[in-house]
Amino acid sequence: MPPHDSQLFHRRVLYITTSVLFLWSLAPPLAAGQDTAQEATGASAAQAQFDIGEMFKAGGVVGLIIIAMSVFMVALIVEHAISIRRGALMPQGLADEVHQLLSQRQFAQATEHCRARSSFLGNMLGAGLSEIGLAYSSIEKAMEDRAAAQAARLFRKIDYLQIIGTLAPMLGLLGTVWGMIQAFLQFEAKANPQVAELAPGIYKALVTTLIGLSVAVPALASFAIYRNRIDELVAEASQLAEHVFADYKRALITQKKSARRGTRGGDAESGEAGQGPTA
Repeated sequence: MPPHDSQLFHRRVLYITTSVLFLWSLAPPLAAGQDTAQEATGASAAQAQFDIGEMFKAGGVVGLIIIAMSVFMVALIVEHAISIRRGALMPQGLADEVHQLLSQRQFAQATEHCRARSSFLGNMLGAGLSEIGLAYSSIEKAMEDRAAAQAARLFRKIDYLQIIGTLAPMLGLLGTVWGMIQAFLQFEAKANPQVAELAPGIYKALVTTLIGLSVAVPALASFAIYRNRIDELVAEASQLAEHVFADYKRALITQKKSARRGTRGGDAESGEAGQGPTA
């Protein structure tokens, strides 16, 4: 990822993460207010015990780690929604403007235009314009290489969602196993244990699994959505780039045909001129 794009990506993620953390900080007061309202209306004790604050306490250190991952996940999803879209990768009007400049043989202006509107399509067209003057196969190869490099960077961006979706349930399972061990150790230490005394420990142990799955599901779903979107937009950008250079490609083919005809005509004339004196 280029330095400018990398800094912009990390800046967006930092801003969004800070915003999500601020919203998370408002959750406990809201939950406390909800509990007070439930107590005022005479809600049952069982319902009042299962709240956000209690869940955070039951999750422990592992739960806090998963919650931090969820904040980062939300920031990534929002950032990808901003950067991985048709308008960002293929700015409207860029292809038509570069196509017009190519038809007018204004290659330098076309290159500057692509640099000014840096994007997936703009970088592809800029790579092709850098090979102007060579065979069209060189132009096509340059655009394909640039498209592959940019697509790889986009896929690396969304890999964080897959990592979160894989680690979150594993951490949740780790917290659950540890909590179950602690619950059974406390149950074993008592002389006459009751089965009902084991329930709170099991409930607290299962909280981390619940939190982990709650993070993994949207993370993996978002990863699949953005992966398909990248595939679609990369293919569309490649087709659009080929369309921009279509007239230039035809002009090269016409020039080659004209050059061949001129060469053949020149050979024929030289042959006739050579036959005259001989005869």
